[in-house]
Amino acid sequence: MIPRVSQAPGFVAGYWTRSDDGHNGVSMIVFDSEEGARRAAEMIQGPEAMRPETVTLESVEVREVVGNA
Repeated sequence: MIPRVSQAPGFVAGYWTRSDDGHNGVSMIVFDSEEGARRAAEMIQGPEAMRPETVTLESVEVREVVGNA
């Protein structure tokens, strides 16, 4: 999934994390525009998302970046 997302138009950066026990994860993907983020969210949630069977998607949110360091 990471290679496909990183090729999405407007992709800036992505962070994929997992818990110590390896059973849960959280991801944050940054795009250069809200439009790009919304298109990627649709792609990630779509039936053709090509997620591994071991991955369960609980939610997808599009948020504005208000700061970074």
